[in-house]
Amino acid sequence: MIRRPARAAAPPASSHERIFAVVRKIPPGRVSTYGSVARMAGLAGQARLVGYALSNLRDGTAVPWHRVINAQGKLSLERTGSASGTTQRLRLKREGVTVNAAGRVSLEKFGWGLNTTRAPR
Repeated sequence: MIRRPARAAAPPASSHERIFAVVRKIPPGRVSTYGSVARMAGLAGQARLVGYALSNLRDGTAVPWHRVINAQGKLSLERTGSASGTTQRLRLKREGVTVNAAGRVSLEKFGWGLNTTRAPR
């Protein structure tokens, strides 16, 4: 009998990899929230971790970070006055997502994978 070496189990995906995998699933023309992405990545309650992970992406990434907005439907990056806020608005507009003058997107119309029932805190 020939014994074969046991296969090494794949290492568990890091929390950032899980976040990026969820963000890649958001279809063009749709948005999700930091909290919903965290929940779908198995990291419920860690919306800030999603923001941190997305802020560490390199320029030119294929991860569609621009499709993630805050729970109020606002583009958080515009608040910081960074060029990323303008880039996010332009990319969403190019995908057909309407962003009003206040930087708000209708989650009812454009939301994807949103948790409509929130657990009490």
